[in-house]
Amino acid sequence: MEPELEPFWNHERAEHRRLPDVILRVSIYMLLLFSALCVSAAAQTTDRKTRVAVLSLGNTTTGRRAADQIARGFESERDEFQVVDRDQASAAALGIGYKSSLNMALPDARDLGSAIGCDFFFTGDAQTLRRSPSSAPIYFESYASIFLVSARTGRLILWEQRSFQAPKPEESEMALLGALAKEDTRHRWIVAVKSAIENEHNERINAIEIVAPVIEEAPVDGDTTANGLQLPRPYRRLKPPYTTDAAHAEVEAVVDVLVDIDALGEVSHVEVARWAGYGLDQAVIDTVKNLHFVPARRDGVAVPLRVLLRYNFRKPVQNRLR
Repeated sequence: MEPELEPFWNHERAEHRRLPDVILRVSIYMLLLFSALCVSAAAQTTDRKTRVAVLSLGNTTTGRRAADQIARGFESERDEFQVVDRDQASAAALGIGYKSSLNMALPDARDLGSAIGCDFFFTGDAQTLRRSPSSAPIYFESYASIFLVSARTGRLILWEQRSFQAPKPEESEMALLGALAKEDTRHRWIVAVKSAIENEHNERINAIEIVAPVIEEAPVDGDTTANGLQLPRPYRRLKPPYTTDAAHAEVEAVVDVLVDIDALGEVSHVEVARWAGYGLDQAVIDTVKNLHFVPARRDGVAVPLRVLLRYNFRKPVQNRLR
């Protein structure tokens, strides 16, 4: 029996029946390809190394060697960190007029980090000094004041000072460099970086999910007559202590803080807007949190207000006369 021939239009119908299958297969392929690209992009974002720059720790032999040691420590963690080329970082910093300031406002620190192209940067001061006490033999002190800054927020996320004394300058410097090379020292810096990354991530999430009440900022020029605003006044002025670390380094600095004062005159939030290190930032925060204010008023009604408070730290008189 001869096979029965299917009419041509039946072949067309068969092709039409297969067409949805082809579309389905192509759609699945495109979906898988898109998913793979998304996973790859997410992996690249997740796996991107944290870029760390190490700037000058002063134009001294000890400063250069200390900076080199910090850079080597992060270069050994190459799976997670990438150290920005030192010459490029210095050129970028010089290009925006950075002069090794250790007392920076947040916008200035962010601008510096953006110019360098890093996520975090180290700066500071390191020296070896000859000490001549009146009641003891001459000795040499090698110290390093280390500032670790988030380039994304401009905040000082870690400050520490290491100091070593010895009869000879090379001995004190060797002790300092040895301390900077220790694994626990590097681990402390890495923990500070990772904590800052996590905190900044959480802040971004909270900024999206939590609708915070808008607090008016006090006029920068202090002119309150136009809108009937009366600024808050502290019941008692408190002076932050000049810390031992600051006194030892003979630091003169300015610390600015943004302070939210509620309608009852109580401090609800304090944020450092210009940092100085040497424990001075925390001294200011602790002092401001103990302040109580006559609240701000607009047309006689108490209102919350954000104000900028500035604290100037100067070397004690006895240090100036040395």
